[in-house]
Amino acid sequence: MDQIQTAPAPSGPIPVGNIEGMKQHLRFDLLSGFLVFLIALPLCLGISLACGYPAIAGIFTAIIGGIVGATMSNSELTIKGPAAGLIVIAIGCVTEFGFTGGTNPDADYQAYRLALGVGVAAGIVQILFGVLRAGILAELVPTSVIHGMLAAIGIIIIAKQFPIMMGLSAKGEPLELLMEIPRFIAELNPKIAFIGVLSLAVLATYPFIKLKALKAIPAPLIVLMIAIPYAYTFNHHEYQVGPNYLVNVPLSMSSAIAFPDFSGVFTGIGIKYVISFALIGSLECLLSAKAVETFDPWKRKANLDRDLTAVGIGNTAAACIGGLPMISEIVRSKANVDNGARTRFANLYHGMFLLLFVALLPGLLNKIPLAALAAMLIFTGFRLAAPAEFMHVYHVGKEQLLIFLSTVVGVLAIDLLVGIAIGILVNILVHIANGAPLASLFRLHHEEEPVQEGTLRLSVKHAAIFPTWLALRKKLHEHFGKYPNVDLDLSQTRLVDHTVMSRLQEMQTDLAAKNQTLTISGLDDHQPLSHHKAAARKKKVVTSGPPNGSSFPQ
Repeated sequence: MDQIQTAPAPSGPIPVGNIEGMKQHLRFDLLSGFLVFLIALPLCLGISLACGYPAIAGIFTAIIGGIVGATMSNSELTIKGPAAGLIVIAIGCVTEFGFTGGTNPDADYQAYRLALGVGVAAGIVQILFGVLRAGILAELVPTSVIHGMLAAIGIIIIAKQFPIMMGLSAKGEPLELLMEIPRFIAELNPKIAFIGVLSLAVLATYPFIKLKALKAIPAPLIVLMIAIPYAYTFNHHEYQVGPNYLVNVPLSMSSAIAFPDFSGVFTGIGIKYVISFALIGSLECLLSAKAVETFDPWKRKANLDRDLTAVGIGNTAAACIGGLPMISEIVRSKANVDNGARTRFANLYHGMFLLLFVALLPGLLNKIPLAALAAMLIFTGFRLAAPAEFMHVYHVGKEQLLIFLSTVVGVLAIDLLVGIAIGILVNILVHIANGAPLASLFRLHHEEEPVQEGTLRLSVKHAAIFPTWLALRKKLHEHFGKYPNVDLDLSQTRLVDHTVMSRLQEMQTDLAAKNQTLTISGLDDHQPLSHHKAAARKKKVVTSGPPNGSSFPQ
């Protein structure tokens, strides 16, 4: 994953997304909303088509996402809309419901309506997650499993979109499509492939542009500014850029509205994808919202349960009119911050700009080459599955790379949920191999005692690992309600895993901002499994003496 650079908090009052804040920060939020709209427009279209939905579906989702994000969530800088991370689930859903990829339009439309029914049900489940305060469950999934899931999604996006970028159509499983890449190159449509490769080159070189005037234009917009004129200026007889290679949206938004068919919700396929959309969508949404908090200049914290409820409401509404599932999208959210947004009304404005564009200039959308959109998605997929991500996990620990790769292979070879389950199972086996007792998988063993005024010592026994992290987190928060300082003694643990180490470090940072202190002790007799500051720690020698103070390496 890309390393996110945080900025120091600006001086002055913290912007709040209420009516007064809406007026006060209008010029900042309006400008950012417009610039994010320029980024979102092609991505919404491309993600929709990659999901097997009509192109306009992503626009519906972003418009509704802007409304619910501004009115129902308090996540100030996130942008709600369709995301590449859900492509794998969406295309799997419509495919299993009979999607043919254009061969049979009637079957494709019915598969789409059945998927909308699943989307409504999944949105309702997400609302229940939020009401029941299940947002905390995002912290239970091991870090390397999450990264493996995202990397696998990136690889699948590349595999699915590469033939489209080459001007071809192809079906098959991701691993099959990857093996077919040499054939796709050999059989490419020169005209279409040139548009796709040129678009990809623009996206890849954009970060190195130094010219401020050019840098002010979002990369996706530059791609469209090049791809659209090229497609219509340099047509050759043999390889014309015909309608089959261009986006196709209705000239009237009202005619594009589609209503869900609920007859597939309680079938085996329907139940499978309700669970997939609800669980994976919620996980991605919560992780994105937490990530946005780290680069919010004012370090504002969102109520994740409220945010999840808002997304569930948005997903239910979007699916009722033909839209894709939505999440808090990380790339557009980061652009929102970089463009100077102050409150969540920037999300609303980006949706309103999309609505105006589609209402007033729908014909322009039909001039966008599909190859350019495929290139944008391939670039997004590469960022999710970049070699640097594999190296990052390796540096965290070789055992983490094993968990990461197990998840990737499981997702690619079987499906998303099974791949995640495989990654979690491998993680558990790694813990057992490193000395974690079986009992520590199901229960947090601990003792607690006040050691001096204002300080409590919480001693964890046997292991501090991801299955019991929620219990440990709950205990820590309970004690910080009574004490300003907590000493977490890990001297009696055989293993402290990477997920717990990273979560504890995040908690230390959050508590420091509240003038509270979480001290970690008892790790001197533990061997880090790598040089990474959040590496897992394994007990070297079992000792009975008093623990020595220890702190995380800087």
